[in-house]
Amino acid sequence: MTKHLAAARPGDRTTEPQTDRLRYLDAATRQIARGIGLDETLCELWRAAVPAFADTAFAHLYAPLPVGDEIATGPGVLRLHNTDHSAPRDPAVQAPEPPLPSPDTTFQAAAVVRPDATGLLAKLLQDGRPVFGNTRGVAEAVAELLGAADVPRALAPGQRLIIAPLHGRSHVLGSVVLIRAAGRTAFTDDDLLVASQLATHTALGIDKAMLYEREASVAATLQRTMLPPSLAELPGVQLASRYLPSSRTAQVGGDWYDSIPLPGNRIALVIGDVMGHSMTSAAIMGQLRTTVQTLAGLDLPPDEVLHHLDEQAGRLGTEHTATCLYAMYDPVRHRLLVSNAGHLPPVLLHPDGSAEILDVPPGAPIGVGSDGFESVEVHAPAGATLLLYTDGLVESRSSDVLTGVERLRARLHAAASESTSPAPDELCDVALGTLQTADRDDDIALLAARFGGLLPETVAYWYMAPRPQTAGLARRLTRRTLDQWGLDALVESTELLVSEVVANAVRFASRPITLRLVCTDVLRCEVGDDSPVVPRMRHAQLSDEGGRGLFLVDQFAQRWGATRVSTGKVVWFELALPGAQDTV
Repeated sequence: MTKHLAAARPGDRTTEPQTDRLRYLDAATRQIARGIGLDETLCELWRAAVPAFADTAFAHLYAPLPVGDEIATGPGVLRLHNTDHSAPRDPAVQAPEPPLPSPDTTFQAAAVVRPDATGLLAKLLQDGRPVFGNTRGVAEAVAELLGAADVPRALAPGQRLIIAPLHGRSHVLGSVVLIRAAGRTAFTDDDLLVASQLATHTALGIDKAMLYEREASVAATLQRTMLPPSLAELPGVQLASRYLPSSRTAQVGGDWYDSIPLPGNRIALVIGDVMGHSMTSAAIMGQLRTTVQTLAGLDLPPDEVLHHLDEQAGRLGTEHTATCLYAMYDPVRHRLLVSNAGHLPPVLLHPDGSAEILDVPPGAPIGVGSDGFESVEVHAPAGATLLLYTDGLVESRSSDVLTGVERLRARLHAAASESTSPAPDELCDVALGTLQTADRDDDIALLAARFGGLLPETVAYWYMAPRPQTAGLARRLTRRTLDQWGLDALVESTELLVSEVVANAVRFASRPITLRLVCTDVLRCEVGDDSPVVPRMRHAQLSDEGGRGLFLVDQFAQRWGATRVSTGKVVWFELALPGAQDTV
């Protein structure tokens, strides 16, 4: 059956209340739609409803709010707010708009109420239609919802209370209770329609806020998962890092950093930035970070790492590009090898306090398809600190990026002038100290590395031909070196393990093998050869004449491992120094 609306005649004042309601609804629903978060949406509801439509407003939400396909066990009071304008109001006098409540007083958490799932309150919420509180059953249900403190007001006689359920797209979210004081005209049947519209638009706003908060939570979790939980700890290097998400968006960015241990006590320092702010940017960042870790494990030069990273980015089939800077530090040679793919240049703080912006050819960003990258070798003396950063640290609306980089260099120089040899943590704080965090548009990632290096007298290095006699030569060199270092207690066990590892290398090597001993907080032995075949530990039978080498290494060494490198492989093991074994 089709219903027709009668046209209003000029001078027919019976249409004015209906027109006023439509105007009010238009303004109220637009005001509710302004809210972005949950608190803002509820706050805009109260500003729209009180005092224009009601004198007092309450709201309750499921606790917890349903997200996805899960169903709450029952409604519970999550937030409770009471805006009371109980004095009668003259409809002819437009009431001033109430001020927006401050964030710390907008909502007061109330005790969670779990009404009976088969009771009247649960039925009212599931039904979805606003009703008056003029019956004892409804009034008692509302009293159960609001609590004993508000029961007298809830039980006011007449049609002065409306309960309007909040129905989202797929779930009941809670309800809104609207009350008019005794000195004001009671609600009419048409007011039920107004309350229904207020509740509907509020529910849509809450749905939107839930999705927004869910995405923000997922984004933050994803970002935390992508970043390294801790930095590598190696002798001769001190590391510190910072990550600050953007203050203007809940979407995760593509900034990342990493520190990757390499054979020979070296370390790779990496920082990168995927263009854009989205879940896709974060996912691509995770793929690129994993790729860098894999390539670093092959011990490739920095320019080759970036070359293969660029190839992999092309295979991902994405239009996103990224910048990346890869630096490799050798604590024995006190040298840095750096390659850059469109990233901002690092800053090197020298021991004398001077700060230098390293001149590294920028290259093309990852994903563009570069013809090649270039590695630059830089002297990194003991006491120097390298700072890697993303563009969020130096970008500003008032100046260009290069000006920001120069300001960063000046801040680090000033900090080094005031404090002798500032620690990496202090330099990170200095770099971030002048930021206007409230207006920051981009994420910031920082990685600072203080280079201590290894003293030459703590390292012994030899090349040896792959001959049957080489294992005996390695034992003699090891004994002589440990005697010089005062490690007589480790001679016997170290000789045995060196002999087994060198003998295994001789079996497969076609070029000279390398033997290196490094004494830091542990005694580390590294044997390298040109064969990519990585040995595996096996349990030899009693009748076997061999096959016990790595088993002995596993039994006697504190740690051991085998790493493929671009020239073959490195097998290494570590022994605790005398006096430190009890603390391991």
